Amino acid sequence: MSEPRTLTINILRFDPHDKNDVPHIESFKVKEADGMTLYVVLNEIREHHDNSLKFDFVCRAGICGSCSMLIDGRPGLACRTLTKKLGSTITLAPLPLFELIGDLSVYTGKWMRGLNERLETWIHDKESSFNVDALEERMEPEVADAIYELDRCIECGCCVAGCGTIQMRENFVGAVGLNKIARYHLDPRDKRSDEEYYEIIGNEEGVFGCMTLLGCEDVCPKELPLQSKIAYLRRMMLKTAL
Repeated sequence: MSEPRTLTINILRFDPHDKNDVPHIESFKVKEADGMTLYVVLNEIREHHDNSLKFDFVCRAGICGSCSMLIDGRPGLACRTLTKKLGSTITLAPLPLFELIGDLSVYTGKWMRGLNERLETWIHDKESSFNVDALEERMEPEVADAIYELDRCIECGCCVAGCGTIQMRENFVGAVGLNKIARYHLDPRDKRSDEEYYEIIGNEEGVFGCMTLLGCEDVCPKELPLQSKIAYLRRMMLKTAL
């Protein structure tokens, strides 16, 4: 058996709350183990090298999206990334565009909450009497499956970090926002008209702003069909506009 590799982990560190701190790279040496993920690497560093290292995690199973970061320049989840698939030198940095908490920790929740409020991502039932005992409208299994596929989005921010359009259009809703709109448009319980959806995303900050660079779908850890849904929304919006 070959000797385990010694990994060099380069981490971009910066504490925005410390006026004396500046962005800088710190390197750590970690012995690779079988099945090691970057999540394990970061915990090794925090436990044995520097307990001040900031990064986020909750589920460790690719469900919460908390551990998203740039891995050798590419957005991804630390808990889903095996070190054996990377070189012996690995560079980690926080996701761009989001508010930095410190080191690898960013505030994706603030951005996502603002997006959800902006797009009104909840069921709009105009005729609802708010009867909590009322039965839900029946839904065909095929429709439920299609909704579930889009509901697998974990709001990790990887698609936002990998989006070229949002680099130029600050208010662009991104693939995560368009995915949410596609999800609610499919849902028969949502009573908004196509015209109402057009008011929300029928512009260059919405579906017509996307330059179709495919970066979002390339980096989505859940492998969602983001581009096909964007194309679906464009067809819907064009039909509505005409």
